[in-house]
Amino acid sequence: MKYQIVPVTPFQQNCSLVWCSQTNKGAVIDPGGDIELVEAAIASLGIEVEKVLLTHAHIDHAGASRMLADKLQVPLVGPHKADQFWLDQLPQQAQMFGLALTQAFQPDRYLEDGQAEAVGNLTLNVLHTPGHTPGHVVFYEADSGTAFVGDVLFSGSIGRTDFPMSNHGDLIASITQKLWPLGDATEFVPGHGPNSTFGAERRSNPFVADAVLAG
Repeated sequence: MKYQIVPVTPFQQNCSLVWCSQTNKGAVIDPGGDIELVEAAIASLGIEVEKVLLTHAHIDHAGASRMLADKLQVPLVGPHKADQFWLDQLPQQAQMFGLALTQAFQPDRYLEDGQAEAVGNLTLNVLHTPGHTPGHVVFYEADSGTAFVGDVLFSGSIGRTDFPMSNHGDLIASITQKLWPLGDATEFVPGHGPNSTFGAERRSNPFVADAVLAG
């Protein structure tokens, strides 16, 4: 597996291009905006995009997803159906944050916990990780030990839970029960900011370090 991060929108959201080095087939995870930057990266890498994947339906992650999927003529997949509320609210989200107007939509397919998405010869395992949003999902590629975690977890922080339908307890459970079992060596690509590993966050994250939760 190879990947390249393309920061998009004023929120500097980590849109990720993920591809199979054996087949050059790939996917775009969370194209929230700045579609021309994403398209330029696809062209420069020579990737054949098979699908667009969404971790969740906040505007900075999902805003340009339907436009990109339609332009590339590929399916738009995810998130979990519990995030349809946020997909329906995309026009209001765009207006609130002064971003390009975005139409509400339904994905071509929702995702469920335990499913797997093929990208070339890669397998991206799907974990339903509610808390930041009710339908948030994470994509995990086991061979490389890499997880694309959206806004569940960050280097030194965790996802916000002050939005409608967010739940702090659910978020902590998603992190400790879904992410930590993947192993301390797992590297994760968050929705914003630098990569980290689950082990580093278990040692020092002020919100979910083992010592913090034990206390």
